[in-house]
This record gives sequence, structure tokens and C-alpha cells, in this order.
Amino acid sequence: MNNLFSFDANAPLLFTQFYFWAFFAIVFAGFTLLHNKILLRNAYLCFVSLFFYYKTSGLFVSLLIFTTICNYYSARWMFRSHHPVWKTIQLTFGLILNLFFLFYFKYAYFLTDMVNNLFGTQFIVFDAFADIGNLLGGKFDVSSILLPVGISFYTFQNISYLMDVFRKRIEPVKEILNFGFYVSFFPQLVAGPIVRASEFIPQLYKKYELTREQFGIAVFWILNGLAKKIILSDYIAVNFIDRVFDNPTMFSGFENLAALFGYSLQVYADFSGYTDIAIGVALLMGFHLPKNFNSPYKATNPGNFWKRWHISLSKWLQDYLYIPMGGNRKATVATYLLIVVIALIASILSGSLWVGGIILLLAVILIYTVWRRPEKKSKIDTNLNRMNTMLIGGLWHGASWNFMIWGGLNGIGLIVFTFWKDWNIAVRTVTLTVLTVLFFLLSILTPMPLFTIGLVWSVVLLFGTTIRFLYSILGGRYAFKYTEMAWAVFQTFVFISFTRLFFRSGSNLNPAEANQTAWKTAKDMVNQIGGQWDFSQIADMIQGYRSVFALIVIGMIIHWLPENFKQKYRHCFAKIPLVPMALVVVIAVFIIYQFITADLQPFIYFQF
Repeated sequence: MNNLFSFDANAPLLFTQFYFWAFFAIVFAGFTLLHNKILLRNAYLCFVSLFFYYKTSGLFVSLLIFTTICNYYSARWMFRSHHPVWKTIQLTFGLILNLFFLFYFKYAYFLTDMVNNLFGTQFIVFDAFADIGNLLGGKFDVSSILLPVGISFYTFQNISYLMDVFRKRIEPVKEILNFGFYVSFFPQLVAGPIVRASEFIPQLYKKYELTREQFGIAVFWILNGLAKKIILSDYIAVNFIDRVFDNPTMFSGFENLAALFGYSLQVYADFSGYTDIAIGVALLMGFHLPKNFNSPYKATNPGNFWKRWHISLSKWLQDYLYIPMGGNRKATVATYLLIVVIALIASILSGSLWVGGIILLLAVILIYTVWRRPEKKSKIDTNLNRMNTMLIGGLWHGASWNFMIWGGLNGIGLIVFTFWKDWNIAVRTVTLTVLTVLFFLLSILTPMPLFTIGLVWSVVLLFGTTIRFLYSILGGRYAFKYTEMAWAVFQTFVFISFTRLFFRSGSNLNPAEANQTAWKTAKDMVNQIGGQWDFSQIADMIQGYRSVFALIVIGMIIHWLPENFKQKYRHCFAKIPLVPMALVVVIAVFIIYQFITADLQPFIYFQF
């Protein structure tokens, strides 16, 4: 019995555990008794959610409670203030408080290293919260700071609440338990989606409503999420992808490339699987969470990808970072201040002032270009804001060089596409021809695997572009709409997958290890992929991992199915009579859990 109410760091409460579903069954039973007594319902779900967080992150539940109380009163005081200056001061206080905890737990080591490097000091990080716990009679390790699960998600929700109250989009919540429920709602608490206050708080006051079809849709999302997580994500990770990323040099170039593309499916199935389950569980209780993924690997360009991937974070960064910086209108003081900060961060993470200097030099060149060519100002300002947003998005995942490179590559992808789409087919063909010749010369004069990869990819791009160019000059009139769309989807998927080389390489490491290990892993994988391939062995490799490759192919085919077709089979499932639906659920759960690994794998985004 004690185990039921105690926290075990090695066994957090996961959606994939039967223990969670027993927990939810009890919670839902209590919910049915209170579902139309709004204040009691919300208070009940608030306490249940706090217990869920305790089972997931232990005594860090006290931090969640403290920040909830602080944000509740900050918003109320801010709303009651009539003077704009006082409102701004109170908003600033609330933002600083939220960011302090986020920065302390997530970036303490990085910020300490930055101060030590700049001023020659020798400060050492220790866990102040564990130290306080020891003073109160606990037994906590103060040698390293543990990251509270989901701190980024609930911090961003608190910030969105303060900002929405400040902008008068909503009024502050009157009852603290209602607000506590908004912050801590357990289905999405630890890995999103990030729920905006203006979208969720109005639901706090609505009576419970769940139609027969909504019930079926909720059950479908839960099964869909479990299948994604256990069958696709965990199985292909444990049986193939993790092995390759742990020891890239032990595997061939083909296996490294397959693992890289497979990881794109793994991380999508893992994260969207969590979101699907969260949406389904919330819907059973009458609450609607926002859509967080929209078939991202159907994206035809990097910008479209980020409108489909982790939508709640993308919109949050857009509304609270990109637009305040000036968005697509202008660059502001915040734009240039962020460039300086990012240059400093890049210098520290890389251990070289040259890196930061190059970033500042590029910024100066762009500013000079704006001064000389005012007609280019709008486009350059927009791209500066885009790059800043993507780099901050990268650092949101962690203060390490691999995340900054990942964010920077995505930023470059967004910027390149803004120029690419404005070029005609002739300019595109010439540009790719020059790029191909350049990589060819580099691979001959300075043979390196990276140049080999660049040459192969530029040849692939040049092939498709040249065909379109020849077709246009020969007078072709028929638009190959679907062929062009498929080609664009393929290019975008390859680009996004290669950026993930840096995302995956150090994502499961602490910042002290991530920089060196991630760089070595990325370098080894590039060397293998760009090295000599033994094509005669590929068939045997596919045969050896046939179940993994079969799941990857099936997963991608399902992902690329037309959205209207997916909606049809979702609604067909939702309309099945209850008894046959229960039978389908039992069969589906039985099949899903045949793929379960020896140890349940935590969701990837728990670490962020």
C-alpha cells in the first residue's frame, strides 16, 4: 500500500503502464460523481493532477504548487492595477519569477560556466532546493540538479496566462483551485501540448458534455497513441535506432542512414503518441486540448513543417517571441540584443570566440546591407527574427551545442526557402549546378565524407530541378501537381531528418556531456554515411532488420495517407456500437502490448 502513495524515481507514472490506467479508472469513477458540480470537479481534478505529478516527479510537486500560487496572485494584482506602469511592473515580476525557476533547473550549469569563463571565477553549482530539504530533515543529494519533469511546459502555460491577462484577452481566474487545475491538468502536464490560457480557461466553467461519437473519438485517440508509442517508437528504437546511435562506427553507412530516417519516425510517434493519449483522456472528461501535430512529414517546405510539428510550441514562440521582436514587419532592439546574446552563448558552447565573432560579423553585414539597400530591409529583418526564434527554440530543448546547431540548421532552412521560392526555375537550376560542381571539386581535392554527402544530395536536387527546367523550356504546359508535391515532401523530410542528427546525438545526456558526445556521434555517423558503401550487403541488412524496416515503412505509409481518409476511419470507429467497440479495444490492446520492450521507455519529451 505504501508503494501506491510513494514516489519511485525509477518507475514514474507513464501512459504506457497498466498502473496508469488503473489510476485513471479510479479518477474517472470519482469524476463521474462530480462532473456537473463545476467547482468541486475542478478542485478534485486539481488534487488528482498534483498527485499524478508527485508520482512522476516526486517532491518537485512543491515547486509546481509554489509557482501556481505565485502566478495566481500576480495575475489578480496585475488585473486590479489601473496604472499601466504598475501593470507592466507586475507582469515583469511574474515573468522573472517563472523564468528564474526555468533557468535555474534547466540552465544553471550553462550560466555558471558562462560566468566562470567571462570573469575567471570558480563558482560551483549545487542543488539549493535539495539543500533546503536537508535542512528540514530530508536526505537529498546536492551534487547535481535534477530537472523537474514538464517544467518547460507548465512554465510556458503560466507565462501565457500572465500575458493573456495583461493583454486583456481573459480575466484572471477567481478561484485558486480552478487556476491550479488549469496549470496542472494531468493528461498534458508533463509533455504538452502547451495549453493557452485563453483557449482552456473558458472550459473551466462549462458543464460536462460528451456525445456518443466524442466518446468513440477519445477511445480512438488513446489506442492510436499507445500504438504509436509502443509499436512504432519503442520497438524500432530498442531494436535498431538506439544501437546505431550508441555505436555508429559499428554499423554500415546504410544502417546509419536508415537509423537517421527511422529516428524521424520514432520521435514523431513518441511525441505525437503522448499527445494523442492526452487528447483522448482529456476528452473523456469533457475537455478539449489543442491539436499538436498535423502530419508533419507531409510538409512541402521547412516553414510548412513548423506549422505542423509541435504546433502549440510553434504558436507560443510566434506569439510571445517572434511577433514581439517585430515578426515580419521590422527588427527591434530585442532582435539585435538577442543576436549578441546568441553569439555569446555560441562562443561558450563551442569554446571558441571565433564562432561568436562570425555570428556578429554576419549580423553586421546584414545591417550594412539594410543600410545600403533599404528595399531589402523587410525581408532581412524577417529572417533575422526567424533565425533568433529557431535558435531560442533550440536552446529551449537544452543548453548544449547540439541543440543550438539543430535550431540554427532549421533557421537556415527557413531562410533559404524564403529566397528559393522567389527564384525562377532557371536561377534554381544554375544555383544547384554551381553547388554540385563545388561539392564535386571539394570531394576530389579534399576527400571528406561530408563533401560526399553534399555531392549526392546536390545531384539529387539538381536532377529534379533540371527535369522541371527542361520541361518548361520545351513548352510543357501540364502541371504535375502531385509529382511536384511528392518531390517537395521528400526533400523536406530528408532535410528535417539530417537536422535531427544533432538533436538525437546528445538529447538524452546532461549538458556537461552533451557537447562532446553529441559532436562525436554526429561526426561518426556522417563519416559512416559519407564513406564507402558495400551495396552487396544491403539486402542482407534489410533481411536482418526486416521487422524494424517493415514497421518504418508501414508507419510512413499510414502517416502519408490523405487526411480525409483518416477522418473517415476515425469516425467509423467512433460510431461502432459499444460492445463491438469494447471487443476491438481488447484485441487492439493485446496486439499493442505484444510489442512492449523489457523496460518501458519514457517519453522523449519528458526530458525537456
